Amino acid sequence: MAATKKSSARIDERIEIGDGTTEYVVSIKGDFDWAGARGRLAVSLRNAATAGKTSPRMEEIFDGDTVYMGGFAEMEGSWGSIHRNRAEAHYVLRAPMNDPEHVLRQVALMRRISKVGEEAVNGAPAVHYRGVLTDDAVTLRMAKDMRVKIDAAREQLGAITVYADAWIDRDGRIVRTRLDWPMGAAGVKATMNLADHGKPVRAKAPDPGKVVPMPNLGGPLPG
Repeated sequence: MAATKKSSARIDERIEIGDGTTEYVVSIKGDFDWAGARGRLAVSLRNAATAGKTSPRMEEIFDGDTVYMGGFAEMEGSWGSIHRNRAEAHYVLRAPMNDPEHVLRQVALMRRISKVGEEAVNGAPAVHYRGVLTDDAVTLRMAKDMRVKIDAAREQLGAITVYADAWIDRDGRIVRTRLDWPMGAAGVKATMNLADHGKPVRAKAPDPGKVVPMPNLGGPLPG
């Protein structure tokens, strides 16, 4: 994790959310520079059963301690903003404002780790490790109302196991992560691929005159 956070990468994340009847897919794509604290991501949401239907989309710009969100027609070119460390997760296995660094923090907290073996990722060999997330890792930076729901689910269902996987290349950097919370016919699975490590990332904050600060942001796209 430390080696990865010294670098940058192209992000391609897919989050599959199902309730046993309907499945939704959140796609997050772009470039992110952990060392430079900057990045630009495109986020979309679609119903897996209606692949051809236009899906809602959002653009995000990470610049230092601030995350900007925009790209909505109704916002007419303006952007919302929130302090990066104040954003919260409002759904299971969603990072606050889709922050890739948050995903790395969760994976770094996995326990009961075992080595699965060597596999090809992005056409290159990588070592696959598997473990589970602690309760604290699952609820990291999660909004209070969502933590209450998870506590209620634990009381009703007993122990809840969330699996974590990480693939590490020969340079010691993460090239794929996967978090998986199977809940019978329902569940959430988040797979993040990291490619082109070390690539330059260009992300410029919007014009301050077009930015509206927001105390909190939540919803299917921001997470």
